[in-house]
Amino acid sequence: MERRRYLESIAASGVAFTAGCLDAVPGLGSRTVLDEPEVDLSAAAHPSHGDDMPEISLPDPISGETVSTADFEGERVQLVTFIYTNCPDGMCPALTQRLRRAQSVAAENGVGDRAAFLAATFDPERDTAEALETYAGDQGVDLDAGNWHFLRPETYEAGQELYEEEFGLVIEKSETDEYEGLEYVFPHYNLILLANAEGVVERAYPNAVGVEVSEIVDDFETVVNG
Repeated sequence: MERRRYLESIAASGVAFTAGCLDAVPGLGSRTVLDEPEVDLSAAAHPSHGDDMPEISLPDPISGETVSTADFEGERVQLVTFIYTNCPDGMCPALTQRLRRAQSVAAENGVGDRAAFLAATFDPERDTAEALETYAGDQGVDLDAGNWHFLRPETYEAGQELYEEEFGLVIEKSETDEYEGLEYVFPHYNLILLANAEGVVERAYPNAVGVEVSEIVDDFETVVNG
């Protein structure tokens, strides 16, 4: 948090710097561990390489605590994604798999306490604590590790506003009769964000289900060990 305020004060004073490189600022090196990505996403609505991870606070319905992304700054690398448990097309399980695999690797390498895995739902009406806990079991998530949090806004509308404002995600319910037992679904972006321990985005994967699990895990390991 102190570092963030320092950077903001630099910007306010008119010192010029480029995202991803602060070598010209005394006392500060590069903000990121990973090099610039091959595809420049700086014009995207969502955060990208070198941007600050948005500071959001949401309840974790399973643990009963409020979790803030700001709490991890200076302490943990973050992998963040957006899901709902009634996802009928396999996209959300695929996103969860990528975080879950990184969680497993962190445990294997003894760095689980240096990472946070955050899966934010945009369907709070159906994603109760019980539903999320069942989903975690189905997906092989280790809730006992203490580094995984499901985040749940109080209402659909509150989540819709928050996710669009902070992450550029346009979340809209869509009524459906295509899937048995589902009144509505959510067309959504398959976004995963990787942020370093200083709260700076290292990678944005806007179509994360199209990215190999190993690539995301390798990036995660590089940042954790960087």
